Amino acid sequence: MTGVGTLLLLDTASLYYRAFYGVPETMTAPDGMPVNAVRGLLDMMSRLLRARRPDRLVACMDADWRPAFRVAAIASYKAHRANPDGTEQAPDALTAQIPVIEEVLAAAGVTMAAAGGYEADDVIGTLAAREPGPVEVVTGDRDLFQLVDDSRPVRIIYTARGLAKLEIVDEAAVARRYGIPGRGYAAFATLRGDPSDGLPGVTGVGEKTAAALVRVFGSIEAMLHALDAGHGGFPMGSRAKLAAEREYLAAAPAVVQVAADAPVPPVDGRLPVRTADPVRLAALDERWGLGSSLGRLLSALAAQPE
Repeated sequence: MTGVGTLLLLDTASLYYRAFYGVPETMTAPDGMPVNAVRGLLDMMSRLLRARRPDRLVACMDADWRPAFRVAAIASYKAHRANPDGTEQAPDALTAQIPVIEEVLAAAGVTMAAAGGYEADDVIGTLAAREPGPVEVVTGDRDLFQLVDDSRPVRIIYTARGLAKLEIVDEAAVARRYGIPGRGYAAFATLRGDPSDGLPGVTGVGEKTAAALVRVFGSIEAMLHALDAGHGGFPMGSRAKLAAEREYLAAAPAVVQVAADAPVPPVDGRLPVRTADPVRLAALDERWGLGSSLGRLLSALAAQPE
């Protein structure tokens, strides 16, 4: 991947989930199958391309929604979201649309990237680590706040309030929001926990204490070293709480920290000058009734930065 211009990395699942729940299921293909996630994602991408005007774009995908290495570290990781067969619980109407999304993006010439045994977060973390120039990561997932880095810069385009109210998250934004150093989010999240991911956190440690600990020590590794060495500096009552859950603290970073070295194949990411497979794309358009949503995406892709 070249180091020219801004690279836009999409947390694709985050976006198509938002599209599925934000666009009515009454938006259907000619045969009546819902295509709200497909068309919603295409519309989101076209708006993002016009608003952010990146030089390159990669749609990052989950090859494994619940990687074995994270489950080995903390068995509860996403366990409450797993079906008995190990697949992720998701509405059938959404699951049926994911292959369509992948086919449409491929035919349009949008670069996609994944890595066996890793989540899209890890693909994003790896591509961001490889990139010497500016990176913007589009996501509704706070876990990726750990990637912000003003020196390059790497910024998060946070979609939690919708595309009309995108929040640009840099180190200063993380510091304002959580009262921690701008690049301390992974340690903060480890301490606080995240029920939506089955991450328990440290019992009795809430956001204020977690922030205080991150301000003092900076990292989980430094906290563990201070515990083992008998050093001071712990906020009142927190030493005993951390000591009681030392095993969790030793394991959790493998779960919380986004990989920077996942086996992601080299990708180019340049915006396509023309569709990769116009015949296939036309067939998909007719089959799924993509209409104006596909047209807007193709128009946005063609309007490349000067």
